[in-house]
Amino acid sequence: MEKGVMVVLTARDEKRGVEAVEKLQSSLVVFHQVDVVDPQSVSSLVNFIKSNYGKLDILVNNAGVNGLMVEGDVSILPEVIEREAFRGSSDTTEENELPPIKSNGKLIENFEWAEECIRTNYYGAKTMVDAFIPLLLLSPLPRIVNVSSLLGKIKVYQKQPLYLYGSGKLVSNEWAIKALSDEKSLTTEKVDEIVNEFLCAFKEGVLEEKGWPIDLAAYKVSKVAMNAHTRIVAQKYSSICVNCICPGFVNTDITCNTGPMTPEEAAKGPIGLALLPDGGPSGHFFYRKNIPISF
Repeated sequence: MEKGVMVVLTARDEKRGVEAVEKLQSSLVVFHQVDVVDPQSVSSLVNFIKSNYGKLDILVNNAGVNGLMVEGDVSILPEVIEREAFRGSSDTTEENELPPIKSNGKLIENFEWAEECIRTNYYGAKTMVDAFIPLLLLSPLPRIVNVSSLLGKIKVYQKQPLYLYGSGKLVSNEWAIKALSDEKSLTTEKVDEIVNEFLCAFKEGVLEEKGWPIDLAAYKVSKVAMNAHTRIVAQKYSSICVNCICPGFVNTDITCNTGPMTPEEAAKGPIGLALLPDGGPSGHFFYRKNIPISF
């Protein structure tokens, strides 16, 4: 907004969206309801932007759910995230080497929530991108920013002492890793196939046996898929600058308000990507304040 950018703020919940716009008190922010898992709702948003602005310069995909419920002490969530990051710091990490869980909380995941998570975080973002490509191509400097997570990397990354991101894998399914790592032959159909294989394994109760994550499972896979789709779009549309970014562990609903970062702090990274100059990087993964890292 400081650069004179007109922002169309969206939310599935119209009441919360209107309240957010009123709180911002800016003539450069308007609200339009959208549910990213509803094609008609997305189409309505496309028509609104086309009718009022003629094109779209920047698309930020920030809609997401965590695919679980926390029972009891919510501090279990950051503890599990730290534990999962430590697990991924080495391919040889033993269970007894992982940080202990101290809280009395419990993460509950089921197939229904897993489906919702995949549908929202991956397919929802994909639907938005596909729907807005025609309007983005009318812009002289089109940008797509997909808000992702370090937990959605094929390999995790060491950055902060609290979350011990290293060079190991959080997904050990070799077929999926090979398919996702082969950037030249990566397709939307292949990503969809990987996601469907995960959901089948979840439904059958064989995640661990099939090499899929067992904690924060759907969230991780949804972000892996989002990251893969980011690379696919970047390859297909060279004129569009499309990247994904992990803004950090943020104090929002999706983290049960346990994150140490404020939304204002976390927004700096995505905003930086949205306002990249012409010729900026595309098809990359960034961490926080635009630090590029590998997928």
